[in-house]
Amino acid sequence: MPQNFLVCDREQSFLLPPDVREWLPEEHLAWFVIDAVGVMDLSRFYAAYRQDGHGRAAYEPSVMIALLLYCWSRGMRSSRAIERACVEDVACRVIAAHQQPDHATVARFVERHERALADLFGEVLALCADAGLATVGVIAIDGTKVAANANRDRTMNYEQLAETIVGEQIATDAAEDELHGHAHGDELPPELARSNGRQAWLREAKRRLDERRAEEAKPIPRSRSQRLKDAKRRLDEEQWTEQRANEAYEAYRARGVGRTGRRFSPAATPKPYMPSATPAGKVNITDLDSRLVKGMRGWVQGYNAQAACNEQHLILAAEVMTASPDFGHLGPMVAATHAALTAAGVTERPAVVVADAGYWHLEQMNEITGQGVPVLIPPDSSRRKNKPTRPGWNGGAYDFMRQVLDTERGGKLYKQRAQLIEPIFGHTKHNRGFTRFARRGRSAARTEWRLIATTHNLLKLHQHFTATA
Repeated sequence: MPQNFLVCDREQSFLLPPDVREWLPEEHLAWFVIDAVGVMDLSRFYAAYRQDGHGRAAYEPSVMIALLLYCWSRGMRSSRAIERACVEDVACRVIAAHQQPDHATVARFVERHERALADLFGEVLALCADAGLATVGVIAIDGTKVAANANRDRTMNYEQLAETIVGEQIATDAAEDELHGHAHGDELPPELARSNGRQAWLREAKRRLDERRAEEAKPIPRSRSQRLKDAKRRLDEEQWTEQRANEAYEAYRARGVGRTGRRFSPAATPKPYMPSATPAGKVNITDLDSRLVKGMRGWVQGYNAQAACNEQHLILAAEVMTASPDFGHLGPMVAATHAALTAAGVTERPAVVVADAGYWHLEQMNEITGQGVPVLIPPDSSRRKNKPTRPGWNGGAYDFMRQVLDTERGGKLYKQRAQLIEPIFGHTKHNRGFTRFARRGRSAARTEWRLIATTHNLLKLHQHFTATA
C-alpha cells in the first residue's frame, strides 16, 4: 500500500468564488479588530475627504485603520512590511478584502491622519471600560526612554549651526561659479531664445503636463539646508522668549506689584537674567524635537515615553515628553489619566497612585492628594537610601512618606508599582520590538506611542473575551 498524503494541486483553481469568512477561524484576532473598528467613531477620518466624490478614489478609512491596528498588534509597523503582508498574509488579505495598498499609500495615510490615529487610544479604552477592564484601584506611572529616528552626532549649538549654514552657502556659490562662470545662470537656452522655439517647447510642455495632471503630487522632502535653517530659527525663538521674560520682569519691578498681588521688595532683588549674545542650548537637526535622554544603558537621542496603567495591565494614558528626568511629569500624567477615563465613561477616582522616586514633586503631589487621590512616592531612590540625605530632605512630607511606606499596607501598595508598569515596557520593547520611533517630531512620536498603547489594550481586550468564551 502506498503512503497516504493529502494531494497538493497548485494548478487547481477555485470551483466557486472564495468566501473570505472561511479563511480564518471565528476567534481570530483579525475578525475581532474588524468588529472593533466597526463600532468606533471614525468621523474625524471621513471628514478629511471630499464630500462631492470628485478626485481619485481613496481606500476606505475603516479598512486602512483595521489593517494598521492588526499589523501593529502583530509587530509589523513598517509600511513596506504591511504592503507585503497584504499579499502574503491571509489575515491581512481578509482585512483588506484582497486589495493591496502600496507602502506609500499606507505611509501617507498615517501622516495625513496623525492626530486622529492618536485619538483611537480613547476609542479602544472605552471598549475596555465597557468590558470591565478599566479598573481604577492602583494606578502605576512610569516612563521609558525610546530612541528617536535621529543621528546623535548631528546635535549642534548656535555657532555650529551658523558655521554650517555659511559653509554650505560658500560651497554652493563656488559650485555655481564653476558651472556658470561669469554668466548669471538664468539665461534661456538658445532653442528658447526665439519666439517660434518657445512656442514649440510650450506646446510640448503642455502636452506633458496634461498627461501628469491626474497623478497626485508627491511631497517634496526638505533639504538639509532647510532643516539647518529651521533649527537656527528655533534657537532664535528661544532667545526671543527669554527676552520677553526679562522684559516682563523689568515691568514687574517698575510696577512694584505682580499679577498675583505679590509686592516687589528691592532688598530681596534677585539678579535679573541677562541673555547671552548667542542663544544657548543645542538642537538636533535630524529631529528638532528630540533630546538627549538618559536610559538604562546610557544617553540616547530620543524621547521620554510616559505611561499609566492599572491592575489589569491596561494602559490608561500614554504621552511623550522631551525632558529626560521624570520630575514634573506626575501632574500631567494623572490629569491625562483622569481625562481618558472620563471620556471612556469611568467616573471613579483612583484608589492610589504609585510612582518611583523620580516623580517626587511636592507641589504636584499636594495638588493630587487635594483632589482625594492618595499618592505613594518614595523620597529616596534605591541608590540614596543608605547614604546621608541632602540638606532639607528630612522632616515634613519626606519623613511622613517614609513612615507611610514603612507600614505593611503602604509597602504592599507601593510594591505593586514594578509589578504593574515594568512588564508593559518589557513586553513592548522586547517582545513587540518597539525600541525606536520611525517618524520624526514629537507629534509623530506621540502618535506612534499611542498606537502602541492602543494595540496593547486591543490585545488585552481580545484575550479577555477569548478567556471568557
